[in-house]
Amino acid sequence: MRYPKAWLAVGLAACVLGACALADGLTGEDEAREIRAIGVSAQAKVLKIWDTGVTVNNDPVVGFQLLVYPPDRPPYPGETKALISRLHIPRIQPGALLPVKFDPENPQRLALDIYER
Repeated sequence: MRYPKAWLAVGLAACVLGACALADGLTGEDEAREIRAIGVSAQAKVLKIWDTGVTVNNDPVVGFQLLVYPPDRPPYPGETKALISRLHIPRIQPGALLPVKFDPENPQRLALDIYER
């Protein structure tokens, strides 16, 4: 092996990228990112939250039962999950109104849109 440090760096990068992809899959962030890119903005009332049992960097992945208020149709129920900072847990309690995006082709595909970019 001529360049062991280079191969080590490549292997480490592959592991890190693989871990990020795995984390995105477990948190739902991969689908949420896609929905945020194409989605229609709406408000949603939190009806129920639950712990999914997944934690990333000590932050929980939270399940949400929502009542979505789209701008152009009647309200409808939906569910999603999201990685939530422990600091934001008070903001997502039942009764809270949160910004969401939904897929216009399949309104059951929802993503929270609560973090500023």
